[in-house]
Amino acid sequence: MKQLYVILLSSIVFSGYAQVPANYYNSASGLEGYALKTELHAIISTGYVQKSYGDLYGGYQTTDVDSYYEMDGSVLDVYSEKPAGADSYTYEHVSGDRCGSYSSEADCYNREHIIPQSVFNEALPMVSDIHQVIPTDGFVNNKRSNFPFGIVNSPTWTSTNGSKVGSNSSSGYSGDAFEPIDEFKGDIARSVLYFAVRYEGQVGSWSFPMFNGTNDRVFTEWALNILLDWHAADPVSQREIDRNNAAYNYQNNANPFISHPEYANMIWSQTADTEAPSSPTNLMVTNEASTNISLSWTASTDNIGVTSYDIYVGGTFNTTVTTNLGTVSGLTPETTYTFTVLAKDSGNNISAQSAAVNGTTTEAGTNGGECANETFSNFELPLASSYADRTWTGDNGMLWTATRARTDQSITTGNSAIAFDGRNDSNGSISSPMISGGIGALTVTTLRLFSGGTGNLTLYVNNVSKGVIPYSDVAQTTTLTGINEEGDVTIVIKEDTAGGDRVAIDNLSWTCYTTLGLEDNDLSNIKMYPNPSKLGYVTIKANQDLTAEVFDILGKKVKVQSLSQDQNKLNVSSLTQGVYLIKLSSETGSVIKKLIKQ
Repeated sequence: MKQLYVILLSSIVFSGYAQVPANYYNSASGLEGYALKTELHAIISTGYVQKSYGDLYGGYQTTDVDSYYEMDGSVLDVYSEKPAGADSYTYEHVSGDRCGSYSSEADCYNREHIIPQSVFNEALPMVSDIHQVIPTDGFVNNKRSNFPFGIVNSPTWTSTNGSKVGSNSSSGYSGDAFEPIDEFKGDIARSVLYFAVRYEGQVGSWSFPMFNGTNDRVFTEWALNILLDWHAADPVSQREIDRNNAAYNYQNNANPFISHPEYANMIWSQTADTEAPSSPTNLMVTNEASTNISLSWTASTDNIGVTSYDIYVGGTFNTTVTTNLGTVSGLTPETTYTFTVLAKDSGNNISAQSAAVNGTTTEAGTNGGECANETFSNFELPLASSYADRTWTGDNGMLWTATRARTDQSITTGNSAIAFDGRNDSNGSISSPMISGGIGALTVTTLRLFSGGTGNLTLYVNNVSKGVIPYSDVAQTTTLTGINEEGDVTIVIKEDTAGGDRVAIDNLSWTCYTTLGLEDNDLSNIKMYPNPSKLGYVTIKANQDLTAEVFDILGKKVKVQSLSQDQNKLNVSSLTQGVYLIKLSSETGSVIKKLIKQ
C-alpha cells in the first residue's frame, strides 16, 4: 500500500522545519473540561502570527505536500485524494493550477475554509488560519458550499474520491451536509475542534448549523457526536503530525488535538446531557404598549449551555427567544396579562417555570403614546449569516421585511439586530408593515459593522423622506422628532448614498400622532386601567398632570399621589380589597372615578 512509505519520506521532507515545542502545553497540565479548553485557547492564541489570505498558497508548499500517497510533491487535497489507488487528478504548487474559473473537477484548486468564511464574515484572522483553511479542488469546494459536515447516506452529488453532498442522516439535523471520505474524517474533525478552541469568546456569536450559540460547548449535540466519532475512528496520522509542525513553523501555533488527541474527550464528553437548566429569575416587565409587552430576566445557567427560552402568557406557550429579552405581541389594549418563562438546553432539557409577573397593556394609540416597538427578537432559527431578502413576524404580530439583510448580528451582547448591506448600491433596507395611529417621533439604535466609515440612513414615511439617521462604528441611539404624520403609516429605513456600509439596527420604536383637539384637556377622557385591579397599581392616562385622591367607601381619604403623563401609575398596593372613589384633579377641573381593588 502507498501508506508504507509515509514515515520514511515524511521524515525527509519535514526534517528542516521546527516542531511544536515539547513544553508547549505545560500550563494545561491537570486541567479538564472547559477550564482545559480555555487554557488551550490562551496557549494557541499567544504568539500567533497572523498571515494574509494570499500567504496561504505559500504556506501550502510545506503544510499540504503529497509525500504520503502519490509521493510526488503535488498538492495534497483531501477532497480528491484516493488513498488506495491512483488519484483522478493532481495539482502542482504553482500559480497556474490555482483557480480561476472552473466548471468541473480537475480544473483548478483553491482555499477551502473548514468553517465557512461566511460564518465570520470573511474576517481576519479566521479567514487565513492555515489550521482551518486547506487546499482543495475548486469545484468540490463549491459543491460543499457552506454546508456543515455530517453523515450523508443518500447523496445528491459525489466527488471522484467519494466525498458526498446530501441531506444529513444523523438525528438532530436534516439539512444539507458534506461528508468527506473515511481517510480524512478525523483530520476534518480535529480542524473543527481547533476552531472552537482558537476562537473561544467569538464563536458563540456566530451562526452555523453545527454551533449551539455558546462559547464553552460550542457544538450542538448532533454535531459533537459526529466530530468525536470521527476523531476516534480516524486517529491522528503522521501526515497530520507533519502538517501540524509545518503550520506551527508558518504561523507559530499548533492544533492541540493533533499533539494530544486525548484532549477532545477531556473537554467534551459524549455522556448524554440530562441536566436541566436553572429556572429564569428576576422576570420583569420592561415596556408596556397598547398591543405588546416587553420582558427581561436573569439568564439561566446550565452544565452545557442554554439555547432558548419559551415565554408563556396565562400558562399558554406564546413564543421562543434565544436571549434573555422577549416581547409578546398581538395583545389587547388595557388588559392585564400574566407571564412566565422557562429555559431549554441543547439536550432539550427544560427548566421549571419562572416566577410569574403581571403586565398591563396601555390604551390604543393616541397622541404621544407608543404605536410601534420592534426589538428584532423573533427571527427564524438558526440565525442567517448571509445577505438575502428576509421576512419575520415582528413584536406587533405583523410581517416586517428587509432586503440584502442578515439576522446573526447584534449591537448589544445577547440581543439580536437586523443588519443590511448598503455597499455598492446593494439597496439594503428595512420596511415595516402598515401600522395605524400615525407617527410623531421615531427612535432607533444603529451600529456600522465590520469595516467602513460613518454615514446616514434615510427614513421614509409613506414614501416621503422624513430625516436622516446617523451611524458609525460606535452604537448610537437617535430620535427624529416632528415627523407628525396621521393615520396609517409604513416606514422604510435605507441607505441612499452609493457605496454605503453594512449597518445593524435595533430597538426601533415610534410614538403615535393625531391632531390635537379641544377635547384633549377634557377630564372626561381620562382612562384608568385595569379596573377591577389585582395589581399593586392602576394606570391613569391623561394629557395633563393630575393629583389623585383616594377615598374609601366611608368617604375617608386614604391616599394622595401626584401623577404626570410619564409617571402615570397610581400605587394601590396598600389598599385592601373593596370599592374606592378616586378624585382626579387638574388646573382645569376634577373628575371622580370608581376603582374596584381585588
